[in-house]
Amino acid sequence: MADMKTLAKDTAIYGLSSIIGRFLNYLLVPLYTYRIPAASGGYGIYTNIYAYTGLFFAILTYGMETTFFRFANKEEEDPKLVFSTILRMVGCTSLLFIGLVFAFLGPISSWMGYPDHAPYIWTMAIVVALDAFQAILFSYLRYQKRPIKFASLKLLFIGLNIALNLIFFALLPYLYKQNPGMVSGIYNPEVGVGYAFYINLFCTSIITFFFAKELKGITYGFDMKLCKRLLSYSWPILILSVAGVLNQTADKILFPKVYPGEDANVQLGIYGAVVKIAMIMALITQAFRYAYEPFVFGSAQEKDSKETYAKGMKYYIIFTLLAYLAVMGYINILRHFIHSDYWDARIVPIVMAAELMMGIYFNLSFWYKLTDRTYWGAIFAGIGCAVLIAINVLLVPKYGYIACAWGGFAGYGISMILSYLLERKYYPIKYPMKEIGLYTLLAAVLFVGITFSNKYLSFWPSILVNTVLVLIFCAYIVKKDLPLAEIPVVGKYFKRK
Repeated sequence: MADMKTLAKDTAIYGLSSIIGRFLNYLLVPLYTYRIPAASGGYGIYTNIYAYTGLFFAILTYGMETTFFRFANKEEEDPKLVFSTILRMVGCTSLLFIGLVFAFLGPISSWMGYPDHAPYIWTMAIVVALDAFQAILFSYLRYQKRPIKFASLKLLFIGLNIALNLIFFALLPYLYKQNPGMVSGIYNPEVGVGYAFYINLFCTSIITFFFAKELKGITYGFDMKLCKRLLSYSWPILILSVAGVLNQTADKILFPKVYPGEDANVQLGIYGAVVKIAMIMALITQAFRYAYEPFVFGSAQEKDSKETYAKGMKYYIIFTLLAYLAVMGYINILRHFIHSDYWDARIVPIVMAAELMMGIYFNLSFWYKLTDRTYWGAIFAGIGCAVLIAINVLLVPKYGYIACAWGGFAGYGISMILSYLLERKYYPIKYPMKEIGLYTLLAAVLFVGITFSNKYLSFWPSILVNTVLVLIFCAYIVKKDLPLAEIPVVGKYFKRK
C-alpha cells in the first residue's frame, strides 16, 4: 500500500504539469477555432503538421526514454554514464535532422502539400528536435525523482505558450482592427496560423536554458560499447514508438492525401478540433506513465511487484472510466469550447474509448520491457498501426473523418488484446478481472443512461441526470476500493478517531 501511495503522489505531481497544463492548453482550442475560420482550412494545416511532429519526435528519441530507465536501474551500469551517452546520441541525431530538413526544405514542403508555407516546416523541425533532446533531460529528472522541477518546467512552457497565443490571436488582432499602424510592426494578419508555430519554437527554446544544471551531465562521458547495447535494446522500442504514434497521428497525416474532396483541410480541421475534447483520456494516461514507468523499473526486483502492477492496472481502469463518464456527462458544456462550425459529437465517445484501450495497452507493455522482449511491442504496435492505416485508406474516401475515429479504436483494440494474450505466457500477472469487469459493466450501463439523457432531455435536466449517474460511479469506487479515509490530504478528516 505504501508503494501505491508513492505512485499516487508522484502521479498527482506529474499530473499537475500534464493534466492541468494540457487543460490550460485547451484554451488554445477555442482560441484557434473562434479566430481561425473553419472554411479557411488553417486549423487543418495546423493539425496535419503537428501530426508529423509527433511522428518525428518518436523517431528522434528512438526509444531512449524507456532505454534510459532500463539501463540506469541495472546494477552493473553507471547511471551517469548511461545518461551522458544517451544525451549525446539524441543530441547528435537531432542536429542531423535539422540539417537535413534545411537541405531539402523545398521538396519536403511540396511533398507535404505546403510549398507556400516552408517556414512552418523548418520551424516545427527545430521544435521537434529540441523536444527530443529535452525528453532525455526530463527523463533524468524523473529518474532522480524530482517531480517538482519537472512540473514547473512543463507549466512554464504552457504558461508562456498560452500568454503569447492570447497576445497574437486575441489582443493584437483587436488592436489591429482599431488602429493598424499601432501594431503593424509586430503583427501581420496574413501570417494567421503561422504564429502558432513560431510561438511554439520560442517557448521550447526558452525551456532549454532551465536545464543548465542537467546539461552538465553531458560531460560524464561516452561509451561506444554501451551505445551498442543501448541501441540493441531500443530499436524494437523505436518501431513500437513509431507504430504507436502512427496509431495516434496516421489518420491526420493520411487524411489530406486520401480524402477526395477539395476541402480536405477543412474536414481535417473539424476532426482535429473535436478530438481535442476527447484527449482528457490521453492526459490521464500520460500523467500515469510519467510516474509509473520509473516506478515499474525501480521495483522490478521486489517480491510483490506483480501484485503491485495488477493494482496499478485496476486503478488506472477505474479512474479512466470515471473520466470517460464525466466527459460524456458534460459533453453539452464541453462542446462550447470549440466553435460550432467545428463540432461533431459522434467522434468523442469513439476516440475516448480508443485512448482508454491505449492506456491499458501501455500498462500491459511492461511485460516485454521487463523481460527484454521489446520486439513483441514492435509487432503488436505494427499490427495495430496496419489496421488503422487500412481502415483510413479504405473507408475515409467514403465516410470521411468518422472512419479515422474507428480506425484508432480498432488499432488500439487489436494491440491491447494481442499484448494481453502473450503476457499470459511470458510474464503472467493475476489481474483482478472480476472487479475490473464489474466496473466496466457499471460504466457501460451508466454510459447508456448518459447517452439517452443527452439525446432526449433539454440542457439543464440532462446535466442534472448525468451528474447523478457520474456520482453513482464515484459512490461505487468509494464503497469498493477507495474509502474516504484513504484519500490523500482530505482523508484525515474522515479517519476514525
